[in-house]
Amino acid sequence: MHAEMPFHRIKIRVAALVFNGGEVALIRRLKKGAEQYTLPGGNTEPGESAPAALARELNEELGLDIALADTGPRFTWLLDAMVSRPGSPPPRKLHMVFRLSVSDQVRASLAPEEHDDTAGPGQLVWIPWRDTKGRHLFPPVPVADLPSPDADVDASAALLPALDDSTYRWI
Repeated sequence: MHAEMPFHRIKIRVAALVFNGGEVALIRRLKKGAEQYTLPGGNTEPGESAPAALARELNEELGLDIALADTGPRFTWLLDAMVSRPGSPPPRKLHMVFRLSVSDQVRASLAPEEHDDTAGPGQLVWIPWRDTKGRHLFPPVPVADLPSPDADVDASAALLPALDDSTYRWI
């Protein structure tokens, strides 16, 4: 039996920038004494569409019913990541990032913590979208570079530069 090669499998991960006014919801975790911020989301299941996976993940992680969002999910970025991770040979991940907005009432109803079987508990935090610059964000998307939370993203800018071990470091 031969060893599995890194990146020979491809997983699709959906994630969302959930905005409330000028603030964005992120999941904050402490890892090795450092803060890491994650966009809510997760991997698609076999046979599951990206919109269905996004709805499921936002419900599981935040208690968010996307039908209650002010704006429906809008595709924003695609990020191709081939980054080594401690443990088993890593898959290549295609990160599909969407945006949506929620009202104050929906924001107040969201779960304050997210529990992930592999990453451990995380705290839901709301920060001004411009303040994401310089934070260890996963996936590392240019949230702070958006002109506004609801600005259109030019199709030519939707494909972000690929990640590899020279451009990304795990905490």
